[in-house]
Amino acid sequence: MTDTEQTVTSFDPALRTALTKLARVPQLLIACDYDGTLAPIVTNPSTATPRPESVAALRALANLSQTKVAVISGRALRDLAALSRLPSEVHLVGSHGSEFDVGFTHALSAEQVSLRNKIIEALTSIAEAHSGVRIELKPAGAALHTREADRPTASAVLKEITSGPAAWEGVQVVEGKEVVDLSVVTKHKGNALDDLRQQLGASAVLFIGDDITDENAFASLHGPDIGVRVGAGSTRAAYRINDTLEVAQLLATLVEIRRSWLHGEHAQPIQRHSMLSDGANIALVTPDARITWMCHPRPDSGAVFADLLGGSPAGHFTAQPVDAGLTQSQRYIPGTMTVETKWAGLTVTDWMDSTPLHGGDAHTTVLIRQLSGRVPTRVEFAPRPEFGQTQVRLQPLGDGLLVLGANEPMALRSPGVEWQVVSDGEHDTAKATVDLAALGGELVLELRCGADNVAPHPTEVSQRWSDTEESRRDWVKQLDLPMRDPDMVARSALTLKGLCHEPTGGIMAAATTSLPEHLGGIRNWDYRFCWLRDGSMTARALVNLGSLHEAENFFRWVSGVVDSTGGHPEWLAPLYTIDGQPLGPEAVIDTLPGYAGSRPVRISNAANRQVQLDVFGPVAELVAAVAERRGKLDAFESSVITSMANAVERRWHEPDHGVWEERQAPRHHVYSKVMCWKTIERALFLSENYGLKANPGWHDLRDKIAENVIDLGWHEGVGAYTAAYGDTDLDAASLWIGLSGLLSADDPRFTKTIEAIEAGLRSGPTVYRYRKDDGMPGTEGGFILCASWLAEAYLLIGRKTDAEDLYQQILHCAGPTGLLAEEWDPIAERGLGNHPQAYSHLGLIRCALLLDKLD
Repeated sequence: MTDTEQTVTSFDPALRTALTKLARVPQLLIACDYDGTLAPIVTNPSTATPRPESVAALRALANLSQTKVAVISGRALRDLAALSRLPSEVHLVGSHGSEFDVGFTHALSAEQVSLRNKIIEALTSIAEAHSGVRIELKPAGAALHTREADRPTASAVLKEITSGPAAWEGVQVVEGKEVVDLSVVTKHKGNALDDLRQQLGASAVLFIGDDITDENAFASLHGPDIGVRVGAGSTRAAYRINDTLEVAQLLATLVEIRRSWLHGEHAQPIQRHSMLSDGANIALVTPDARITWMCHPRPDSGAVFADLLGGSPAGHFTAQPVDAGLTQSQRYIPGTMTVETKWAGLTVTDWMDSTPLHGGDAHTTVLIRQLSGRVPTRVEFAPRPEFGQTQVRLQPLGDGLLVLGANEPMALRSPGVEWQVVSDGEHDTAKATVDLAALGGELVLELRCGADNVAPHPTEVSQRWSDTEESRRDWVKQLDLPMRDPDMVARSALTLKGLCHEPTGGIMAAATTSLPEHLGGIRNWDYRFCWLRDGSMTARALVNLGSLHEAENFFRWVSGVVDSTGGHPEWLAPLYTIDGQPLGPEAVIDTLPGYAGSRPVRISNAANRQVQLDVFGPVAELVAAVAERRGKLDAFESSVITSMANAVERRWHEPDHGVWEERQAPRHHVYSKVMCWKTIERALFLSENYGLKANPGWHDLRDKIAENVIDLGWHEGVGAYTAAYGDTDLDAASLWIGLSGLLSADDPRFTKTIEAIEAGLRSGPTVYRYRKDDGMPGTEGGFILCASWLAEAYLLIGRKTDAEDLYQQILHCAGPTGLLAEEWDPIAERGLGNHPQAYSHLGLIRCALLLDKLD
């Protein structure tokens, strides 16, 4: 429990729950009254100063992103500003909404000015006639304060005002605590709150007030808004606290909840997450055995657990010792996708059961959590289907829990566990403290997504684990692993295989969405789809290790997307869903704060609408690699390579958005031209060696593309092949002018390009894709794949020592269990981008194999 939480134990639990929910809205407005709310009521209103604790809390809230703060008072704006001394980030509204901190909402007419002067004259006369009565002048009127007068005098003053100026036409009367306010402007605090809500774009409002005049503001609240009344009295507010001290405590509590939500709750470094996979779905587990990410029914579906992107409120499944210290270790069981996390006295073993998939059921996701040990263990189960957009309830039933309200049936088998189900008003969470010793030292928790029963499984869990993982172990044993770092290469291979969607053949670029390329930035993309380029490169890496199954399954997926073009493969999109369908429109889930506060969280990917002409090259390279490994080319593969070559023939001369999917105007990218050349070169290779029927024009087309890119891609002023024809910006992908074989490795232009990229884009263990302004705010880390390309380029020009050194640095970018994110921040020394990333692992495999050949 934090110090802040200890100070607010007197709060109504319902208010604490409401604050927690309110703190998670995208755009929050906190507004409050001044006297009696921020400042204690005093006899002399001119001495009313706010509590320092409240001022500090308001300042902290105003400095948070997506959070606005305002004070709405009956005082004149100038007096409010002078007394409160609040920072400029806090919006001030005076005279019950007549004055904003940018001046009058409306200028007074001549008639209103005349009426205002009459009001001041009348109230001045009343004040002078009675002891203890003070007048407060305001731009639109005046107020009489009777706090220092005796009760009979105060009553007499009220009668005089009521029968006098308050009855005049055009005068608005607002009665408060021992004050009467007369104004020629018909505004109240509810109007002011509505104006602020609209101007600031607030998703929800918290309003705190103590006076009768605040009831108009409470009346204007709706939807997720919260009203809090300070002190006694009838009110429209849903909640009540006692005094200004509790206001300070409430604001301090809101600061902590809001900051935690916006900035991420103790975000684990990206590279320290481990991936589970069953061949049809994926989950991520943190170093302390928290299931932080899992979607259902497919890995590109809505998340059941999105703690990775939204902290605990976004859903998680936690199992830890009650007295949890640091873990002793976390590892993959060798040759498997099973993760074992150990504390003193507790081991949590996590894996995904693939037996439903092997039985033909690709719609069921089964996550197994085996707890073994003797210490009391805390288990917390908080499913939040559809990224928390669907409200769910948890119902204890027999040996487990049913998840009610989700689009898919879901159940947790947990024999012997006594659950306490608590609600935050929107979602249920199940909590339990488990005495493992009383359960014989072992507990198996089985989450069944796609099933609604908690009955025992007919097959022992040990047999199911063997059925799931022994096939993987056998697969690893059959790989042609290099002598150099075979365990790391095997882990990379298993990771790539885990990203392969067995039911459809699609291969995901990464397991996640919206992990940031810059902490706190907006470069957050959804990579849970199948790019033709990435999928082909992944399958080729596994072919190079001796496994053909993934490539052959991927060709099945490619066949579907090629057929969808109606005979026009040149119009292939760069990416599709894992079942080969077009992506839906890119969208934002604004209820999630993002990893470590990196917003927005995006769903889908607008890159599917781009032109990326390089995609044909990796497909052609994969077909050729399969033919070489197998020793023949089958009819389907012949049709695929022919389709790719025909597409290149029709479109190679066009500009495109390039491999890095720039959200700018298309250019003639060097890498795209090289890949177009590579497509034709591979087609001719297959024609000459494996009987592919060649188009008579392919030889001339290959030479034409080569001449075009060699001449136009070179920039004499830069002294290198740059990103695009005629442009000066460097691009790590331009290394492929030599890596592809288009330009001879001993050509001095290739060496100069390597040296330019090394000087301009390399930083320690990583290489940036480019450094130019790409139209997106913020920066990004270096690409691990680009570092592997540079290491390969070093090898081609004889710099083996440099290649080995860079390769070793790439290895050090991996997390404790051997997984690599998309990017690496060489300054902060942490992973960035989606995780685990296929690019990074296939690059590592390629480097290891090339270096192994030279050992």
